Amino acid sequence: MTKNEIITYLNKISSNKFKNNVVKMGIPKENSIGVSTADIRKLAKKLGISQTLSNELWETGYHEAKLLSVLIADIDMINFTYIDRIMKDVVSWDLCDHICKNLIINIPNYEQLIFQWCDDSRLYYKRASYCLIATTVIHNKNLATEEIDRYLDLIKSYAEDGRSHVKKAISWALREIGKRDSLCHDKAIILAYEFCESSSKNVVWIGKNALKELETLVSVKERGRFIISNSKMGKQK
Repeated sequence: MTKNEIITYLNKISSNKFKNNVVKMGIPKENSIGVSTADIRKLAKKLGISQTLSNELWETGYHEAKLLSVLIADIDMINFTYIDRIMKDVVSWDLCDHICKNLIINIPNYEQLIFQWCDDSRLYYKRASYCLIATTVIHNKNLATEEIDRYLDLIKSYAEDGRSHVKKAISWALREIGKRDSLCHDKAIILAYEFCESSSKNVVWIGKNALKELETLVSVKERGRFIISNSKMGKQK
């Protein structure tokens, strides 16, 4: 399919329901088509990898086309310069997270961006830093204790940002650290309680939000990471 055929198809399967959802996230109405992420993923599987098509879709300016662009991008052709260019166009948390989880995480030495963006004044660059921490902790089984501690230090040092999409990402990063093992769980719990005693309402929010999940986690033999106690597997413990 060509770029134009894809946009035509997306318009064909669009709905006002999903368009309203996209607009609520802050995407300008003229840049939204109204297609679910699930349908975007299905189309991406059919299209396969194509960096040329990925670039063309990104340039259309449509939110859904950008999500599709990320999903069909050729990882071997993605570098820091490319990431910096597309991050400047990001105006929603879901696109930010897709870029982190599908592209950045596959770039050699991407970890430097975590420390570069952790206190960036730009909303989605800062969110990306903590999204990358969460994603790294989930997928890197060989992550050293020292690296985990560095991430906890970043969470502690830059937690006062009051923007919703940043606070939620910091809480997410702290929760994923807490799911890693018993030692990390203890460290995450301690920091979350420390946050709850803060004079900053934003820091308190992160602590309370993280504890809602951290205090429900249990260890299950079948899983390497802690899981929520009221999940199906958690209930069988």
